[in-house]
Amino acid sequence: MTIRLGSLAVGVIAVLTAAGIVVRYWVHAHLNVWFCLLSLFFSTNLLICYWETCLIRYFDLIRQRAGYWRQRREETGRSPFVEFLTTEIPLTKILSPQAGADMWAFYTLYDESYTDKRTYGFNIDIANGFFTLVPTLILYSAFAVAFLPAHFAGILGVMLFWQWEYATSVYMVSFYVAGRHKLISRADVAIYIWGANATWLLFPLLGLYVSIRLIVDGDYSVLGYR
Repeated sequence: MTIRLGSLAVGVIAVLTAAGIVVRYWVHAHLNVWFCLLSLFFSTNLLICYWETCLIRYFDLIRQRAGYWRQRREETGRSPFVEFLTTEIPLTKILSPQAGADMWAFYTLYDESYTDKRTYGFNIDIANGFFTLVPTLILYSAFAVAFLPAHFAGILGVMLFWQWEYATSVYMVSFYVAGRHKLISRADVAIYIWGANATWLLFPLLGLYVSIRLIVDGDYSVLGYR
């Protein structure tokens, strides 16, 4: 049996998000819109963290697959986005590097930073993969069951959400400063650059608001805990 890459990504994020929401409701019998939105963000980041570790571990495979996707674009004359999402892999290999490698390889059609170890984009994503995985799990758990004092959770949240906001903002600036926006169409910039990075620009703003409220209020009332 096989599964499509798009379905795999959506499925993993959905399961991780549902797990946090179920635990929250089971423990507190109450849900909150801010928590549900941040659950989606945390779950997305956990998957991306795994894929970002693939970025350095399977660099040669990514460069190889990048050549494949460039060839497919030249052959068809259009973005192979649908083909990428519908690429099938065996269920026995859902944790293999292929999914992560293909994701970065496809993205190099719009930003070649990810085939160059000297670039900011390449290294900031590696750093996110290795250094935010555990803090994300801790903060996700704290928001779900309030096992940390609110001040501690808020401080950790401010640290994490600010670095996501700052790092993503610098990546966007570096993309334009390097002139990479001139190499692709405006539509591609809007969809694949702004669209792909919007999650790490918008959700951290919400996370900063929630984290600051945790510190100022001294409790989890912003997340709906009574």
